[in-house]
Amino acid sequence: MPRPALPCPPHKPGRGPPGGGRGGGAGAKTPGCTPPAGAGRTRRGAPHDRRFPDSGELLAEALAALAQSSSPSAREVLVGLAVPSDEVRWEREVPDGGSGAAYWVAQEQLRGAARSMLIAGALGTYGRAGYYGARHKRQAEGFMAEVLVGPAAAGRRLTAFVPVRGGRGAVAGLQRALHAARDATDYQRATGGMEAFDAAVELGVCHELVQALIALVRDAEGVRIAVEWSPGAGAPAGCPARPEPVEFSAGDLPALQQAAQRYVRDEPSLPVRVTGAVIRLRRERPGGPGTVRLRVITGADVVQVRVALGEEDYRIAGHAHLVGLPVRVSGRLESRGGFRRITGGRDVTPVQVDEAERDRLLKSLQENLDFFEEACGAEE
Repeated sequence: MPRPALPCPPHKPGRGPPGGGRGGGAGAKTPGCTPPAGAGRTRRGAPHDRRFPDSGELLAEALAALAQSSSPSAREVLVGLAVPSDEVRWEREVPDGGSGAAYWVAQEQLRGAARSMLIAGALGTYGRAGYYGARHKRQAEGFMAEVLVGPAAAGRRLTAFVPVRGGRGAVAGLQRALHAARDATDYQRATGGMEAFDAAVELGVCHELVQALIALVRDAEGVRIAVEWSPGAGAPAGCPARPEPVEFSAGDLPALQQAAQRYVRDEPSLPVRVTGAVIRLRRERPGGPGTVRLRVITGADVVQVRVALGEEDYRIAGHAHLVGLPVRVSGRLESRGGFRRITGGRDVTPVQVDEAERDRLLKSLQENLDFFEEACGAEE
């Protein structure tokens, strides 16, 4: 999909004629810009580089024209100029008409699904899995903090600008995964088999990506997703210079829904040995087993986990919490619930930390005494 052209202010005398000489044309040193669809035929010259005496003035005028333009493409050009970025574009076919509330819902659906899709692309850069759940959530949210997103007009079109530095791997992975998901969907619809979705995991297809596609296609006639690389950076290695857009329709929903369920069901639990700070303790009665919540420091790619412990391990975790020490615990990180729970917790051991970390943990304890529930309260 071509990038939007610069909206141009009226030509001023003294700069050479628009369409010739320095104003643009065959021998132009300052190429002219093409007005967007529906605009007038006036062109504005933009300097080829800074060697020309009035290059700064010309650039300033072009940027001012963008800032003042009412064209939707103007903001996209400004955003694209701010940071060298790859672009991901969504076009969603939704029924015409409806109330303002319906348009607002469509916009929120498009924004939410686009965000989920970009997060799925980021997750693929941390490792391959059919279902990530809470794993790598912190890193993926950090990635999204750098992404600029344009307006979602009537829930039909949306563009995300992903900085090349720090985000190219996610966009390249997403582009490959979308085509793999399209191929797997075609295979399932033709044969009824799900094997292609299993193989597509190695290409970045996952539960999170499929769920984003379902959200895009639901209540719509279809969706078209296109990727365009930053002109300055060019295409990444192994990717086509002009990737073909990928399309999904309402007829793909059954295959996508089966794949989403399959990825959750088939992702195995993982043996782990986690080190974390105890931030909550609960048990039904004194002197029995209980549940602790840990803020993970090392050992698992999640932010927090809950662990069911026997009486002795629970007592050790409580004492470590009181003196401001993290604990180490072994068990299995369960996929059910999004990898937020460790089952079979055992071998709880306090871990020594440096003074600064211990002071921070003790301060956290003092600020959250209400969470220290040793003798009462239901298990979470």
